Amino acid sequence: MKRVIATLVCSALGSIQAPAQSTGPLRVHPENPRYFSDSSGRAILLTGSHTWANIVDIGPSDPPNAFDFGAYLAWLRGYGHNFVRGWTWEPTKWDTSKMKNPNWRNSSHTVSPHPWIRSGPGLALDGHPKFDLEKLNPDYLSRLKTRVNEAQEQGIFISIMLFEGFGVQFLADSWPNHPLNSANNVTGINGDTNGDGKGLEVHQLADPQVTRIQENYVHWVVKGLNEYDNVLYEISNETHPSSTAWQYHMINFIKECEQRLPKQHPVGMTYQNKRGSNETLFASPADWVSPNSEGGYRDDPPDTKGHKVVISDTDHLWGIGGDASWVWKSVTRGLNPIFMDPYDGRVLAKPFPPEYDATRKAMGQALEFTQRMNLARAIPQNALASTSYCLAEAGVSYLIFAPEAEDIVVDLSAHPGPFIAEWRSSDVSEVSDRLTIIGGAKRTLSVPFDDPAVLFITRANPVEK
Repeated sequence: MKRVIATLVCSALGSIQAPAQSTGPLRVHPENPRYFSDSSGRAILLTGSHTWANIVDIGPSDPPNAFDFGAYLAWLRGYGHNFVRGWTWEPTKWDTSKMKNPNWRNSSHTVSPHPWIRSGPGLALDGHPKFDLEKLNPDYLSRLKTRVNEAQEQGIFISIMLFEGFGVQFLADSWPNHPLNSANNVTGINGDTNGDGKGLEVHQLADPQVTRIQENYVHWVVKGLNEYDNVLYEISNETHPSSTAWQYHMINFIKECEQRLPKQHPVGMTYQNKRGSNETLFASPADWVSPNSEGGYRDDPPDTKGHKVVISDTDHLWGIGGDASWVWKSVTRGLNPIFMDPYDGRVLAKPFPPEYDATRKAMGQALEFTQRMNLARAIPQNALASTSYCLAEAGVSYLIFAPEAEDIVVDLSAHPGPFIAEWRSSDVSEVSDRLTIIGGAKRTLSVPFDDPAVLFITRANPVEK
């Protein structure tokens, strides 16, 4: 192994810089729309781990055991993360023992709470009182407000998922346990308008009654959370491609609701499973998107030039996957990487899988590096590094990823003075001493590790931002 000057001690509660508090709701940065900014005008990289039970409780018991959100936030802070997707689930239960995916626990799962009160009269198919779809559940909004507030106090942004389409499509026993199944609500509203037993039409503007109920719920959430600065919205997780008109409608509906409220928050649209097109996301009225793997988002991410803020999510690229190299490739191409995390194993079978710890640490280190840059002026500039992975404000700061442990050439001709360079291994386990480099020309540097590495270069003299 090449000589390593120092070793970075970076445990789950290690030395990565804590996320900064925001001031004001996020908005697309006017100069560099690859990122959001708050009212201070600074551009902000969003990155972090999210897990399925972080808003509504999920588990094999009925009711499911409570999720320890405070411990989860502390865990995120330990890695230096600043963003999570906050998950919802539409069915009240489903049976994963009928699925062939070995990652899922082989048991049924129940979900609680839901947006509507379960008052009856009568029992739903899951044996609990039927939903009254005209009465919104104050416990659900209280859950949202409490968790958003706790996240805000910890400097963490949270996207509130309003609907969830993967479960409706793919989870066994999902539709029989859905609130919009006529057997499960007191007014007999039937979201399965074509009668095929799947209920996909609940995400298709197929029934004005269903759309009205959904709009009432969305307006209630948006109004209830309007006071918070750390909120973003996501219409629905992996809802089928035929949902496009419905999702566009809901994006516009949120924007119309917030026009009459003190604060406006970003709204996102994510990959449509199965076979959804990324073009549909980028053509949408959403402020941010999470694409699928088409276009190289797994292995050689594109620079989308700020057409939308891209929150690149391993959930839509692999399901469970993505390593530290993927994080650095994404960040140096102007994307905001986030990780679908098995976390404590209550939904997936293996808790805290150690093979993903490098991914978690890399996200936190990437945030720390970008906080040391003027991110509003940093753009992907592949030509400035021989590796072609370079996020830079030329002449000021450079974040470079080296996928191979080999010499790299960096073009520092934009400024003739001295620069300070520092290396990290991509998994953040090793760090070299800082060294001084003289600019004004192309310079060759050797990776000091046997593994993929990250090079961070900043001008030695202070630069006014």
